[in-house]
Amino acid sequence: MASSNSYKLRCSIPGHEMDVRGLASALFPDGAFVSVSRDRTGRVWLPNSSPDKGFTQMHSLSGHTNFVSCVCIIGPSETYPRGLIATGGNDNNICVFTLDQSQPLFTLTGHKSTVCTLSSGKFGTLLSGSWDTTAKVWLNEKCMMTLQGHSAAVWAVVILPEQGLMLSGSADKTIKLWKAGRCEKTFEGHEDCVRGLAVISDTEFFSCSNDTTIRRWLVTGECVQVYPSHTNYIYSIAVFPNSQDFVSTGEDRTLRIWRQGDCSQTIRLPAQSVWCCCILPNGDIAVGSSDALIRVFTPDEDRIASAEDLQAFEDELSKTTIDPKTGDLGDIKMEDLPGREHLDEPGNRDGQTRLIKDGEKVEAYQWSVSDGRWMKIGDVVGSSNEQTSKNVVYEGKEYDYVFTIDVNEGGPSMKLPYNVSEDPWLTAHNFLQKNDLSTMFLDQVAHFIIENTKGQVVGPAVPADGDPLTGGNRYIPGATDERAIFGTDPFTGAGRYIPGSGSNTIAHTGVVDPFTGRSAYSSAALRQTASNIYFPKTDSVSFEQANSSQIMAKIKELNGDAPQEHKLSDEVLQSLERLLASVSEPNSSKSPPTLQEINLLWKASHWPEDIVFPILDIMRLAVCHPQVNESLCGESEGVQLCNHLLSLMKPEGRPANQMLALRTLCNCFGGRHGRALLLAQREAVLLRAADLASVCNKNIHIALATLVLNYAGCLHSQPDLEAKAQCLSVASRALETVQDKEAVFRLLVALGTTVASDQTARDLARSLGVNSQIAKYSSVSDPAKVAECCQLVLKELQ
Repeated sequence: MASSNSYKLRCSIPGHEMDVRGLASALFPDGAFVSVSRDRTGRVWLPNSSPDKGFTQMHSLSGHTNFVSCVCIIGPSETYPRGLIATGGNDNNICVFTLDQSQPLFTLTGHKSTVCTLSSGKFGTLLSGSWDTTAKVWLNEKCMMTLQGHSAAVWAVVILPEQGLMLSGSADKTIKLWKAGRCEKTFEGHEDCVRGLAVISDTEFFSCSNDTTIRRWLVTGECVQVYPSHTNYIYSIAVFPNSQDFVSTGEDRTLRIWRQGDCSQTIRLPAQSVWCCCILPNGDIAVGSSDALIRVFTPDEDRIASAEDLQAFEDELSKTTIDPKTGDLGDIKMEDLPGREHLDEPGNRDGQTRLIKDGEKVEAYQWSVSDGRWMKIGDVVGSSNEQTSKNVVYEGKEYDYVFTIDVNEGGPSMKLPYNVSEDPWLTAHNFLQKNDLSTMFLDQVAHFIIENTKGQVVGPAVPADGDPLTGGNRYIPGATDERAIFGTDPFTGAGRYIPGSGSNTIAHTGVVDPFTGRSAYSSAALRQTASNIYFPKTDSVSFEQANSSQIMAKIKELNGDAPQEHKLSDEVLQSLERLLASVSEPNSSKSPPTLQEINLLWKASHWPEDIVFPILDIMRLAVCHPQVNESLCGESEGVQLCNHLLSLMKPEGRPANQMLALRTLCNCFGGRHGRALLLAQREAVLLRAADLASVCNKNIHIALATLVLNYAGCLHSQPDLEAKAQCLSVASRALETVQDKEAVFRLLVALGTTVASDQTARDLARSLGVNSQIAKYSSVSDPAKVAECCQLVLKELQ
């Protein structure tokens, strides 16, 4: 049961370098707990006997390659009598540790996006939830089942005490009850994302949501109570052993303690987001927040921090700034506020907020029942639709401006600090990320900054008649205007390959094919509309540029030095040359490729990996030809082709082979049989291709982005959520490492094509955090098409 005493600070624990996103009380040693953070680590903390009543780090857990989002403890077993620690991360993996080792005992793979929630049950069962919209059940290092049914990210999971019953909460605003892998019931009532779940008993549970409420449910489906009190998103909830009292934390910077159904104590923290909480065996409460600190609060007089530490915490809190709407402060009218004498009157309840006017300042105070006094919790900066300027102190720093931004009608406003030397777009992007806001507001916030500081955006404006794809004159198919550059590829700005054209037709400035020296990119006719010429792009993008003589010269050179057992006969070389001529000029009078020539190409593609690349170059051209596409991509032959190309795409393989295998797959989409093959093999192909995002090679990145784009085009009109989820996940993962702007552009087009005209796909993309991930590209000035496409994707995701 929650102690009847008020909770006070026990200690603040530094150690993490970024937001603390998850906490779990450990079973051993006594009083220990585990934390995980955006700094990619987990840490095990032990209580110490020092006068500061704090905790000592036992060791750090490493193994994730991206943010660590969640943690839970797997109960003791015969093999692991002290239990195990499971952590989930933005690398899509779950790492499982013993309590005394810093490296994973094993890693669970299978989710296609961030693992953001974990729960353990009997017999070592582990339940995970992910941004990929699924939950997975794990046992003995294997995935036993996948729970599918949510239409957006699964933010919360718990295993109920009754064996076989599991709960999942989602950004689709619903909670689902699962039994033996089947959805038995869907709970509706929350008006926004469900962020946390906590078990009360076999028959009851709590949920918390972005809609600022906590709900108590019966597993039969009824919501029996709604608990209002929070004023912003609620991120976590934990239940005391009495199964009645509980604690919650959220974006309103508070830890709230609930006794007998009422919020009995509100503790404000000097941090923007209070992400997580857990209850320790002795009744103390640990919370993790966005300032990278863990704070522990206790009701026990013997464990309360020293008077100096308590005063330091109160002083830090008093220096924070508070939005006038967040925390039930309401709109502020200076003339209506009382003076300091108002603090002589006692409050009515713990956590009650009171505003007073002190000269030209507005200060916020909170009533503490345990102390019998008003505690300052911060300075209120401005009111809605107001801003202050010149040398404003905010969160301990001076700024030229501190604006109040209202992004949701009727919702809480937020503070945006800004110095005139800063980039308004970057400041707007950081503001949206910090406050967990949709990047649909990026333009609005950036223009607000520019307008109110009389700032200017660096970079040339796009001419009225400029082509948003190339930055040059607008591309109009069939136009005869002298301004249009004949042969220009509207996607790359480079010269489009025109069979028979002279070398001086146009300067090639786009992506260069390593064999031909020409632009390696071509596309079908550009679909142009009045408002969006980028997506949806449903025709496939291919790599068709080639210099046949150079390719054959390279094959003959390598063949001359090849070991005897790998030498190609003159007959094979002549066959390859004839086929290359046929596929390079498909509309010419040359004979089409014969079945024998196609079979010899297939055999030659198994040359040793160190010399096979020019053969692969012929293959990527050949699959564009209808007859070769049908022959190599047919049912039985197609699987062999796919497996062969995937074997060349291993992360440890040769970059030239990886690039050409990717380009071949891209070109397969140009034929009916190739499309059918790649849709059937989608999961394996995208899984292998995604691994190449970590290879530092821009040509590979462009080919990878094109592959994702072609899949997105094929899936555009299909209601295949799993396939679209994989496209979104691979694109999102690639955007974490890809730097080349052309690759970024194609990934943006892929994202736009995936979400266009599909509300479910849009919801999924939002739940994956695509908005905040791509926001930085909305201000790219060169090439302009990147920013323009990005802005259109963000608009789609509104």
